[in-house]
Amino acid sequence: MDILHAIGNTSMVRLRRVVPSGCADVFVKLEWESPTGSMKDRMAQAVISRAEEDGRLKPGNTVIEYTGGSTGASLAFVCAAKGYRIHIVSSDAFAREKLDQMAALGAELTLVPSEDGRTTLKLILEMIEAARVLSREPHTCWTDQLNNHDSIAGYHALGEEIWSQTDGAIDAFVQCVGTAASLRGVAVVLKRNKPGVRIVAVEPAESPVLGGGEAGPHKIEGVGIGYTPPLWDPSMVDDVLPVATDDAKEMARRLAREEGLFAGTSSGANVIAAIQVAQRLGPGATVVTLMVDSGLKYVVTDVFRRS
Repeated sequence: MDILHAIGNTSMVRLRRVVPSGCADVFVKLEWESPTGSMKDRMAQAVISRAEEDGRLKPGNTVIEYTGGSTGASLAFVCAAKGYRIHIVSSDAFAREKLDQMAALGAELTLVPSEDGRTTLKLILEMIEAARVLSREPHTCWTDQLNNHDSIAGYHALGEEIWSQTDGAIDAFVQCVGTAASLRGVAVVLKRNKPGVRIVAVEPAESPVLGGGEAGPHKIEGVGIGYTPPLWDPSMVDDVLPVATDDAKEMARRLAREEGLFAGTSSGANVIAAIQVAQRLGPGATVVTLMVDSGLKYVVTDVFRRS
């Protein structure tokens, strides 16, 4: 058994203090228990394995990807375990810890400068183009996460775990949207088992594209790319909830102080939206969301840094 077998099978716990009275129960999956501290280990293993199987990725090749950090760390981890080189396009808009983790796992980095450290549509498009240029070099394999359907299958196991851990008594699943692969992968499994389960997408209030609004800059890392992601499937989603960056950061802090759950900004956004859903459903119902990654990836950002 190798390190890749440590991916998944993460714990689920019920929130006790941040959820108001009169709500449904809110449970969170602790995705930081996977090796790099992120749910992205699941998709990284899937896209690399499938690229090997169909011949896109061959021994001696270099994997290419654009990423805000967690996907990059996960891909670098899987590549290190399997013996591939990896070149990642990222940006100073993302936490230094994430960039350092990618490099520590052997990734070569190309950084695209941001506008005041914010995620914008312009930045995402520039990162994608930089990766496209690198992918034209010989002996490369571009995983192209925003267009890679293999990543959806990487989250089917997550859906199965949620179904099993709730004994099928789940009424809603809530998740932030970046590529949309995790939301879609989990939704496929849950809807197959229980067609009436509600699937709720979360996006930055400053860039409410999925809800029909205009794109704008925000600082919820890894989500809200500024346009509808190619993997987005609105037929599987029952609602889209916007959450402001400052509110997501404050909930991340509350989760650490009040629940002992040390997670990132998108996890804070997930919990805010999950509570809104839980208030609608009321006592006796069950809502599940994700602790997407570890707060250790954000300790020197303004989410947790001491002033």
